[in-house]
Order: sequence, then C-alpha cells, then structure tokens
Amino acid sequence: MNNDFELIRGSGNMFRDFGRVNAGVEQTRAILAAEIIRTLNERGLSTRAAEKLTGVSHSEFSRIRNARLERFTLDRMIAILGKLDEDVEVSVT
Repeated sequence: MNNDFELIRGSGNMFRDFGRVNAGVEQTRAILAAEIIRTLNERGLSTRAAEKLTGVSHSEFSRIRNARLERFTLDRMIAILGKLDEDVEVSVT
C-alpha cells in the first residue's frame, strides 16, 4: 500500500491555511454563524419564526444557515445573537 499524501497540521484557522486575506474576520464570522444556527436549532426556530422574534429578515437567517456570510459584518452578527437573547464575549489575544 502506497501512501502518496502528506499529513499537514492546520493552524486552527482554515481560512489562514488557505491563504485568505481576512482570515481572522472570516473565521470569526463562521464561529458567530455557527452560534446563531445552534441557537435556532436548540429553540426549534424556523427562519420565519426567528424573523418574528428578532425583526431580522428570514432571508438573512437563511443566508446564515447556508454559510453565505460575505454580507455580514461582525457587529451585525453579534447584534443578531443579542436579539436572540444570547450573550457574546469577545477576547483579544
């Protein structure tokens, strides 16, 4: 059996590993999106129900669920989590 591949340990940020310019921002957006999705799933909220609860359009929740995050700023995503009654703690290292 021939193993023609090399195992490379990632940096912990796949966006950085793929050479993306704004890797830190993209990873943070992905983490916030995952938290929004987790919250919706835990509460059994559809995008329409989330819209009624938060005033954020269902199409925005749909974009988040589909990982189409380029239109979202970090502060917008934090605000959405706040509207879902989630606390956000930011740590800078």
